[in-house]
Amino acid sequence: MNAPAQTAMLDVRRLDVLLDSDHGVVHAVDALDLAIARGQTFALVGESGCGKSMTALALLRLLPDAGRIERGRTLLEGVDLNRLPERDMRTVRGRKISIIFQEPATSLNPVMRVGDQIVETIATHTSLRGAAARAKAVEWLRRVGIPEPERRVDDYPFQLSGGQKQRVMIAIALAAEPELLIADEPTTALDVTIQAQILELLRTLQAQLGMAMMLITHDLGIVRSMAHHVALMYAGQIVESAPAEEFFRHPRHPYARLLFGALPSMGRRGEHLAAIPGTVPALNQTFGGCRFAQRCPAHAAECDAAPPPLAQDAPGHAVRCVRLTQIDAARAAGKGEPLPEVHVVESPESAVAAPAPAAAAGAPGSTLLSVTDLKVHFPIRKGVLRRTAGWVKAVDGVSLSLDTGRTLALVGESGCGKTTTGKALLRLLDGVATISGQASLHGQDLLRAGGRSLKRLRRDIQIIFQDPYASLNPRMRVGEILDEGLASLRPDMDAASRQAALLRLLDQVGLRADARDRYPHEFSGGQRQRIAIARALAVEPKLMVCDEPTSALDVSVQAQILNLLHALQRDMGIAYLFITHNFGVVEYLADDIAVMQGGRIVETGPAERVLTRPDHAYTRQLLDAVPRFDVEAA
Repeated sequence: MNAPAQTAMLDVRRLDVLLDSDHGVVHAVDALDLAIARGQTFALVGESGCGKSMTALALLRLLPDAGRIERGRTLLEGVDLNRLPERDMRTVRGRKISIIFQEPATSLNPVMRVGDQIVETIATHTSLRGAAARAKAVEWLRRVGIPEPERRVDDYPFQLSGGQKQRVMIAIALAAEPELLIADEPTTALDVTIQAQILELLRTLQAQLGMAMMLITHDLGIVRSMAHHVALMYAGQIVESAPAEEFFRHPRHPYARLLFGALPSMGRRGEHLAAIPGTVPALNQTFGGCRFAQRCPAHAAECDAAPPPLAQDAPGHAVRCVRLTQIDAARAAGKGEPLPEVHVVESPESAVAAPAPAAAAGAPGSTLLSVTDLKVHFPIRKGVLRRTAGWVKAVDGVSLSLDTGRTLALVGESGCGKTTTGKALLRLLDGVATISGQASLHGQDLLRAGGRSLKRLRRDIQIIFQDPYASLNPRMRVGEILDEGLASLRPDMDAASRQAALLRLLDQVGLRADARDRYPHEFSGGQRQRIAIARALAVEPKLMVCDEPTSALDVSVQAQILNLLHALQRDMGIAYLFITHNFGVVEYLADDIAVMQGGRIVETGPAERVLTRPDHAYTRQLLDAVPRFDVEAA
């Protein structure tokens, strides 16, 4: 349960955070209340832009220069942090409250050894110095699971893997044994196995140190496995707050229920996910009513009359909605308020044990992609003359096939060769790697085609990259980005035909026509991914390689993209080679699965069989590491 104010270690009351911007004052956090007891994990969840990370920065008084705490109290064991002078606040950071930032690659100092970065925290907040502080740093590296800590203490961040960098961040955050740890999306881009290790590590250290933890995430599976209490944020406000068991058993706010309805799973294959239309509203405005109203399917006139209060709906369960009674009454009367009824199935195996309905793409078609013994080896060059001293066997004998209109999910941990396989098939690694084996697209040789033959093949196979912001040219308007591919690969089309096709593409992916004249930075993450999909669709491909296209997206935006991909496959018969480590997406979208480990395929087969009756130990290990709960929508 949420800690009562009188027993809370951290007690935040009516916290307001403002940011000055070119478009006016942004009310990033509005009248926020929360309380966390020692040893408790408090989860703060919601979409990007709702104020989660800004709340964490406000607690530590690390707001950007344009930000300020306008009002409110942040009591840590009875001391108001908002009134402390900066000199005293420096002793709180790291010693009393510490934070694990979302991206360790940008949070760690690239020119300092990792041991020195841990020692810096130890020397600042404890009495240990010199050899004693270094020994403590080595001990922390050992506690967070870094192998050979005596040697790795002198490594630089670039010498560590993503999971190891995150472990170093945890060691830095916990080195002074803080009373409260803020974990801001600590596992966002990690593989399921590394994610499971990090979460288990946090649980163990929390139990050993007796510390409280604020977990900031949009992954409801992680929240289900970690949290004692959940607060759901939307547009700078908490809209629902409840003990974790109660929140997952009986979510009340329409936003919460739509988030649950947006989660992909095997039980929802072939169904339309409950994607939430629109985006989080701009916070530089004055709201006269409910902030979720324009996106809520249960919206009524009373929602716009006045801002709704956060009111108790049940003991310990508060909700910011004025229509709960009417929604419940309409459902009881069978009138069907347009919100999903949510049931959480407690069995951790349930999400993979559900029977899979027939895939939306229909019966298997002819073989579109055939790959046999594909090898991609990168040279290791040393010396002044850069002679080849060895090879990195990134892909080492991969064989797979994909039928027309089907989806093959390629899954495995980072570094196993998934993305390299996709790029090799697209001929994006020519000149930087040695590629051998056979690969054909509807009978035509992919690996040896050249000139006009390769250009024709590139019309038939396109890629959606993981990060649309990095893959879209920031200096080109959306119309120019889409027209570039058409002009290159569809020389049969004149300028007028390309412009007409461009408008059809924007409509097809759910963007307005005026998007054509805007730049990528003017769009949200989900909208940019739609632009990337439109670019891939422009030349009417038969196969799309989707490289983690939803990995960094919120649940609701992910649902929009999955609905779009599902509809495009149904209407156009496109085949997908879907590279991912998100098993919820695999369960929802994949017809077949290929599991990669160490550059090889270790198991392949129909999705239902691989997910419910895996043969290989590595596949079972991946499935066991997935934090899950099954949600059924009536």
